Amino acid sequence: MFAYSDVLIKLVIGFLFITVLINLTGKSNLAPTSAMDQIQNYVLGGIVGGVLYNPSITLIQFIIILLIWSLLILIMRYVTIHSQVMQKFLNGDPVTVVRNGEILVENCLRANLPAKEVALKLRMAGVTDVTMVKRAVLEQSGQLTIVNQGDANIKFPVITDGTVDPDVLDLMEKDQAWLEEALRRQGIERIKDVYLAEFRNNQLVVAKYHH
Repeated sequence: MFAYSDVLIKLVIGFLFITVLINLTGKSNLAPTSAMDQIQNYVLGGIVGGVLYNPSITLIQFIIILLIWSLLILIMRYVTIHSQVMQKFLNGDPVTVVRNGEILVENCLRANLPAKEVALKLRMAGVTDVTMVKRAVLEQSGQLTIVNQGDANIKFPVITDGTVDPDVLDLMEKDQAWLEEALRRQGIERIKDVYLAEFRNNQLVVAKYHH
């Protein structure tokens, strides 16, 4: 039997679970930047919305379902942070669509990007002449990040979660030996100890894990 009081209680519990889960997993859910963020929001919304108007599902069952989904999300978050393989599998990789003024057609096709969409994204990013673009990368969120010829700052991290991006090293016109020496000068012996490293104003800015 449908009861507004039952809906109200479930709505409050769903709201509290969503609030707690967002605070536990990070604020990226408010502006999803990856496939996992999108899936989490869709499924959680579906669970709450589907249960609200289904009186056959008890309050205890509703809470158990929310707990199971929340636990699954927390586990997947932990795994993606500590495993590059799982991170790539769940979230995918950024796609370089332009390098040194040339559109990389094969990369676009592998990412199922039609020419119209690439052209639209370039225009939306303010690109009027693709030959002036040193690198354009389509991020997991669908946004395009542009580095123009002559830009002093590289807009892409060279190290994320202990993994080097060789394309960014090439963009910086540096090599692995230079990177390792720059890290040693900052007292860092292993690349996997680096959480994030960016190249700004010809300097390597590093944030490392604290063990």
